[in-house]
Amino acid sequence: MSTPLKILLVEPSLILRSGMCSVLRRLTTFEMQVAEVPDPERLDEAVAREDPDIVIVNPSVVDEETVHRLRCRSVRVMALQNALIEDRLQQSFDAVVSIYDTAERIKETLQTLARPQRDDAAQEPLSAREKEIIVGVVKGLTNKQIADELFISTHTVITHRRNIAAKLQIHSPAGLTIYAIVNKLVELNDVRHTIQQK
Repeated sequence: MSTPLKILLVEPSLILRSGMCSVLRRLTTFEMQVAEVPDPERLDEAVAREDPDIVIVNPSVVDEETVHRLRCRSVRVMALQNALIEDRLQQSFDAVVSIYDTAERIKETLQTLARPQRDDAAQEPLSAREKEIIVGVVKGLTNKQIADELFISTHTVITHRRNIAAKLQIHSPAGLTIYAIVNKLVELNDVRHTIQQK
């Protein structure tokens, strides 16, 4: 029998917390234990007590430092988004789900997070979609503009960008531009044209 996936759900709203717990209970893909934390002030205490694999947290009740601290403890952190949050904070999470997502989408995200973290992520090839995202970044498009152009959600773009950064170990648009030119995803003249337009 496999070890259950330990999830810590941090959400002050009883309605949202209960709803998410209900969705998690319906996911029969893997066995899980869910502990609830209604008071974000008790997050560190709960993490020490529960030793979770994944923390699902309302991003409006934590800051980047808290997310970073959790990730340093090898805890995967997933945002439960119920309102718009700034891109910078959103990018600090391992994954983001929305209260409007389907149970299937939530299950897929949890399955991705439940996989063991690998040190050889940089060896994985980029998908066609990830290459399209890089081209959008090189063009100077915002996450929303890339999402609109590719007919995907903004948080999907952010997830792809996080995966690209993990695979390539490149964390800046300038670095991605160099990567795109060297790997012939864009032409040097196209980059010059984009820079001249700015």
